Amino acid sequence: MSTINWAEYACKGFYDELMAKPGLPHPAARMLCDYLEELGGRELAELKNASEVAIRVMGITFTVYSEGTMIDRAWPFDIVPRIIPLSEWQKTEAGLKQRVEALNLFINDLYHDQKIVKDKVFPAEVLAQSANFRPQCVGISPPHNIWAHICGSDLVRDKDGTLYVLEDNLRVPSGVSYMLENRNVTKRVMPELFATGHIQPIDDYTGQLYDMLAAMSPRPGDDPQIVVMTPGIYNSAYFEHSYLAQQMGVELVEGSDLIVDDKDEVYMRTVDGLKRVDVIYRRIDDLFLDPEAFNPESTLGVPGLMRAWRNGKVALVNAPGAGVADDKVVYAFVPEIIRYYLDQEPLLPNVPSYLCMRDKDRQYVLEHLHELVVKPANESGGYGMLVGPHSKKKDRDTFAELIKADPRNYMAQPTLKLSTTPTLIDDQLEPRHVDLRPFILSSGNSTYVTTGGLTRVALTKGSLVVNSSQGGGSKDTWIVDLDS
Repeated sequence: MSTINWAEYACKGFYDELMAKPGLPHPAARMLCDYLEELGGRELAELKNASEVAIRVMGITFTVYSEGTMIDRAWPFDIVPRIIPLSEWQKTEAGLKQRVEALNLFINDLYHDQKIVKDKVFPAEVLAQSANFRPQCVGISPPHNIWAHICGSDLVRDKDGTLYVLEDNLRVPSGVSYMLENRNVTKRVMPELFATGHIQPIDDYTGQLYDMLAAMSPRPGDDPQIVVMTPGIYNSAYFEHSYLAQQMGVELVEGSDLIVDDKDEVYMRTVDGLKRVDVIYRRIDDLFLDPEAFNPESTLGVPGLMRAWRNGKVALVNAPGAGVADDKVVYAFVPEIIRYYLDQEPLLPNVPSYLCMRDKDRQYVLEHLHELVVKPANESGGYGMLVGPHSKKKDRDTFAELIKADPRNYMAQPTLKLSTTPTLIDDQLEPRHVDLRPFILSSGNSTYVTTGGLTRVALTKGSLVVNSSQGGGSKDTWIVDLDS
């Protein structure tokens, strides 16, 4: 592996997270860039090998579904961190808090008076066709009226350096364990850089998560019994479920481990008998939570769980029904949602969006499919999308028919020139596109935002798809305080 010469690193017309231009790092990235440039080729290769060994030893994996089989793979990780100055991050954090506050007010309104619909700020037809609106939740008031306790909002940066919210994940957002493990791996291979005090810590997340969950307990004052509810070992995010349970010191359970009694209280089966459960951090989709209320065929859920939640005997995090705001069509209305509930201007902009349910927008999208990114309303993980500039004509023709058949289900956005960051590919640094998923915790009394988040990187040259399930990887994210 050759040594690094930043003067030879070509940013190629994109905003780069580390380099202002070839040979000139952004001020917050200077410490890292100087450190890497001083390393010899052998030392750099040793760092990369050490990170791969650490990932194997620590057992950091993710599951890929392929042709009917499941494959556990080592977590794809790049040793060159993504860097954001603290002064910029503080503004981003304020924008994320504002956004989650408004979204919780919106969800609560939809399950009660629907004032935003009556005032014609949010279209009734969008709600009527929502795949994630749960009639079973109408009239329920969870503690502090918080529905989305944990949110993962995806952020992207355009060619001019502007940071946009790309989407909000409010159902069962995943990835935070990889954010934490990325930091652990980086500390193992580059410990000396953390001695400066410039890099802000992230290791308080699981403590903050536990405190938020405990604050939801229906039995305040007691030591709450909290569990993480997983679909099981075959779920693609099982590593995260077990990791978070272990880090918080709580039980990891499946639906078959829980029962609801005739008082609508939830109990966990243990070797010492039944134990009352107060808070369930559920990593199971709504429709599988309770066969009495949702899918009667579900074997993953707990019969009577919705009754227990409705009657205030147990807290469910995130609340069932929160996904009504986790819709890429609803996303387009978030700036108006913020103005409506908070009487404030959004601090973080949305990516400009076209809604195919609108005649004018649909016509534009159909005429410009080759230029746009088209997304279905409720898919995740990068599935079901059309990336126009990288698509084939037959794919565009297929999407045109899908849009015409179900306009409400599709929206489109310009293909952004996503920012890049130096990534070690084989034995040299090359720019690769990245996004960022910070995690926001809301208890009603306080809101916490991770110091940075999960940076996902498209490891394939020119690709905009960062999802690990489709060939992406990740990096540690450093929020750097230049004044410390």
